[in-house]
This record gives sequence, C-alpha cells and structure tokens, in this order.
Amino acid sequence: MSVFDAILLFLAGFLSGAANAVAGGGTFITFGAMTLVGLPPIVANATSSVTQFPGYITSTLAYSADIRHFWRGALLLCLISAVGALAGALILLALDNLSFRALVPWLLLAATALFAAGPWLKPVPKPGHEAAVGSLAGSLAQFLTAIYGGFFGAGMGVMMLATLGLTQAGDYHRLNALKNMLAMVIAAVAIVVFVSGGVVAWPQAIIMIPGGALGGYAGVWIAKRVPQNAVRGFVVAVGLFLAFYYFAKG
Repeated sequence: MSVFDAILLFLAGFLSGAANAVAGGGTFITFGAMTLVGLPPIVANATSSVTQFPGYITSTLAYSADIRHFWRGALLLCLISAVGALAGALILLALDNLSFRALVPWLLLAATALFAAGPWLKPVPKPGHEAAVGSLAGSLAQFLTAIYGGFFGAGMGVMMLATLGLTQAGDYHRLNALKNMLAMVIAAVAIVVFVSGGVVAWPQAIIMIPGGALGGYAGVWIAKRVPQNAVRGFVVAVGLFLAFYYFAKG
C-alpha cells in the first residue's frame, strides 16, 4: 500500500463519516475508495462493513433513551436480522470475485436510487404511538432487508427505515432508533462471517476507521453549514460514478 493509497483511504473514511453524520451513504465512499486502490470487490465490501460498524454503535447509543422503551419487543427483530445477515454474508462468500463483480454495478445503481429517494421514503411521524414490533409483515420485510445488508449493505439504512415505517408503529425518532439497533446487529453478524472467511483487509480498515471517527465528529460542523441536499447529491454522484466505473470495466 503506497502513501497515496493510505491518504486516499483516510480521506475516504473521513468523508464517509461526515456523510453518514449528515445524510447517510458513507458506504458508497468507503467501498469506492477500496476498489480504486485495487482491493477485490468482495474484500472491499467486507472491509467497508468493518469501517462502518463504529458508527452504528455510536448512533445506537445516541438513541439509548428511546430504545429503553421497546428493546424487549425488538429482540425478535434482532434475531430475525441476525439470521438474515448470516444468510446474506454466507451468500457473498459463496461467490467468487468475478461473479460478485458482475453484480456490483447493478447493486450500486439500485442502492443509489434508493438513497436518492430517501427523503420520500421516510415514514410519516405518528406521535403518541409506541414503536410496536413483531408483526408478520414486519418480520418478513426485516428478514429480506437483513439478507441484503449482510450481502452488500449500501443503502440498507434507507431501505430499513422505509420498511419499518410501513410495518411498525411509532414516531420517526423511535423508528430511526429501531433501525440503528437492527443495523448494528446486521453489521456485527456480517463482520463475524467476513472475519472468519478471511476477507477483511485489516491494514486498509485500520487506516479508514480513525478517518471515519473524525469525519463523524466533523459532520456536526458540516451539518450546520452545508445543506443536507448538497451532501446527498455528492453521495449520489459517487454512487453513479462507481456504477458506471464497474459497467465500463466489465
């Protein structure tokens, strides 16, 4: 790994953390940077999960007051998420890099479209309702989302927030708290599978994680000065660039 690669990865981690703090979509940046420095797509995808995990922990802790009201009822969805993430991660490891590479541009296009539509997919707030969990439709939707999250993950948060809004009760903040909690479970299970499978590039991850932490902190400053739509537009542009990059390389 050259000095230029290390600088690129650190900056990507920083931008990823800042983007996640303001609008989400940091996975596009970390995945893209790792592919540009030459990591195989499966390794880049697995390592990106590792670099994003600290952010899932901190965002879940930030909602601890809300989670205390419904965590017992959410245990079923956590279990469903763990099983789905395990299935998705194992499916990824069952593929070779050529097979996964063929899927990547289509996955990126779908995730970019989903992320771009995020503002219109947010659930309608339902003040005064507790965040009910455990319905059959909600369980099935979460299982499918968890499979996707374990397999690829980009755009998972937007997808999960949309499905939770359709299948669960609760105001926006409680649904977002539930989403963060489930995303942490999905990422944790996927990371265990990826580490066991030996597909995590630890030198690159170690460089990106501090950058992501600094970016997350800086995201508070950025959120006060840069419109969220501008950050979202940047992330969408990165997603489209990566999709067409993979289409062009074949």
